[in-house]
Amino acid sequence: MVADNREKRYAQQGIGSSYLFRVDHDTIIDATKCGNLARFINHCCTVSLDQQWCTPEMFYPPEAISQKKIVIYSKQPIAVNEEITYDYKFPLEENKIPCLCGTENCRGTLN
Repeated sequence: MVADNREKRYAQQGIGSSYLFRVDHDTIIDATKCGNLARFINHCCTVSLDQQWCTPEMFYPPEAISQKKIVIYSKQPIAVNEEITYDYKFPLEENKIPCLCGTENCRGTLN
C-alpha cells in the first residue's frame, strides 16, 4: 500500500509525525509535507467536527479539478478558544495506539 510505504519512508527520513488522512477504505490523503492547518486538529473520542470527502466538481469548475477534497464541518456550536477535534478513524490493528483524550466516552485507543 502506498500509504504504508510513505509512512516507513518518513520514519527513515526522521520525520516524526505523518499526516495521513483516511477518507475511505481505498483513499488516503497525505498532508505530511503540504496541506493546511487542519492537519493539526487533534483526535478525540467525543468529537466536535466531522469530515467527508467530496469530488471537486461539486465546488470548482472542471478545469480546476485535480483531486478529491476533504470537507471538515462542525457538528455543534464551537465556543471561542474551544479545542476542535475529530475521530482519526485509524484502522483496527494489533498494535494499539493509546488514546489520551480523557473524555467520558474514550475508547482507550485510536485504533
